[in-house]
Amino acid sequence: MLIPMQLSRVIVSDLNDQRAIYLRETDGNRTFPILIGDFEAAAINRRLLEEPSYRPMTHDLLRECITALGGTLQDVVITRIEDHTYYAVLRIAQGDEVLEVDCRPSDAVALALYTDPSIPILVDEDVLEQVG
Repeated sequence: MLIPMQLSRVIVSDLNDQRAIYLRETDGNRTFPILIGDFEAAAINRRLLEEPSYRPMTHDLLRECITALGGTLQDVVITRIEDHTYYAVLRIAQGDEVLEVDCRPSDAVALALYTDPSIPILVDEDVLEQVG
């Protein structure tokens, strides 16, 4: 079962150089962090603060490529966790098909936010059970 989630916060710590996003269940109380890189944290923060970029960002480029190739970004799904590593897919509708493209969860969340309107962020129930 896929659970709708939303980005609840971005943490940037100067003390230990760690960056994290927190996802919160849309219709519930479950929440969990995902450690992410500097670039992804900056991109997500920039979008949340509605700071324009002078040139297209990587997530803008990917969104435009999907559209140019006849696809529509449907949603992003965090599918599993193995050895403290999260895995995700982009689900792209193209005609009658839904294609799943492997990606890092941080890129998936950033892309979800860089889509206007933003697309759903879903997490497999098994992931929530493992982290909860």
